[in-house]
Amino acid sequence: MKRVIALTGLAFAIGLASTGAQAANYVAGKDYRVLDNPENISGDAIVVREFFWYGCPHCYNLNPHMEKWAKTKGKNVAFFKTPAALNPVWEASARGFYSAQLLGYEDKTHDALFEAVHTDGKQLFDQASLSKWYASKGVDQKKFNSLYNSFAVGTKIGRSQAGAKRYQLTGVPAVVVQGKYVVTGEGAKVVKVVDYLVDKARAEKK
Repeated sequence: MKRVIALTGLAFAIGLASTGAQAANYVAGKDYRVLDNPENISGDAIVVREFFWYGCPHCYNLNPHMEKWAKTKGKNVAFFKTPAALNPVWEASARGFYSAQLLGYEDKTHDALFEAVHTDGKQLFDQASLSKWYASKGVDQKKFNSLYNSFAVGTKIGRSQAGAKRYQLTGVPAVVVQGKYVVTGEGAKVVKVVDYLVDKARAEKK
């Protein structure tokens, strides 16, 4: 009887392994998009960029999955949060993000701003409201405002816009892997596809 139970357990384990393997077979055009003109990224690291807007409910839903993924990603994976600036309202949020980032507050305010907008219902989509909100989180308001329209922040905005154009993004959230693969969605599946594409990009480097 013990042998039967053991064999049954083994068969069950094999079945689970097979299911996992099947789940990892993600399909281009369905689970992710392959760019026609991929970016040429040098170096050993695999680059992952998450494009988002704080006012986007889908980005809000994806955020905890990406945050959890970022803590367990491989050491040779470089992850960048990239606020999309596809229109003036989105650009305002992006300028706020980069101002806080330059002041060392990205990790302290990123999740909190999502919560403020989507849980507390705050309208934080212009410089005045953003500067007051960031100040409430400990950011020096004068320094924030001086950076908001600065050359340094403007340069980062330009790079974000150029990236969105290169990756042919028309909306968010969008996660770009190695400048070649684009994943969209808001659930846990997104990070699974990202991991699959990271492995794929790593294999393509060899």
